[in-house]
Amino acid sequence: MDDLLDFSSDTYFMGEALRQARRAEAQDEVPIGAVIVRNADVIARAWNQVETLKDATAHAEMLAITQAESAVGDWRLCDCDIYVTKEPCPMCAGAMVHARLRRVIYGCPDPKTGGAGGMVNLLQMSSLNHQCEITRGVREIECREILQRFFRTKRAE
Repeated sequence: MDDLLDFSSDTYFMGEALRQARRAEAQDEVPIGAVIVRNADVIARAWNQVETLKDATAHAEMLAITQAESAVGDWRLCDCDIYVTKEPCPMCAGAMVHARLRRVIYGCPDPKTGGAGGMVNLLQMSSLNHQCEITRGVREIECREILQRFFRTKRAE
């Protein structure tokens, strides 16, 4: 079966996260998008809004987690997966562990500040009460390119 037509595939849901990243880019925000999926349904979607909301915690993942908790009616998201275009930072990775997300799927890595194995792997620390499964590199090229284009444009300005 063609991966792009499989609505339950990681490729498809990362496309939904990329759509959110493009919304961030259109608002002159760092283009990172996230969606949270439960039972093959998107229950939350968000993009970075740090500048718009003047809030350092308004990362796409944080906003999506809050939305998903509201949709589920609980802070525990044990049967949910998050798709995010860039490896989560330590703040977001910590929130993912606390919310007990089942799986974290990301596009491009962040070797300098990533919280899912780049700089540190908070998602799978054995000393924490929950560990998330990680799937890396889904639609990595597209996820990397949107970020590179954004920062290339910023440097040129």
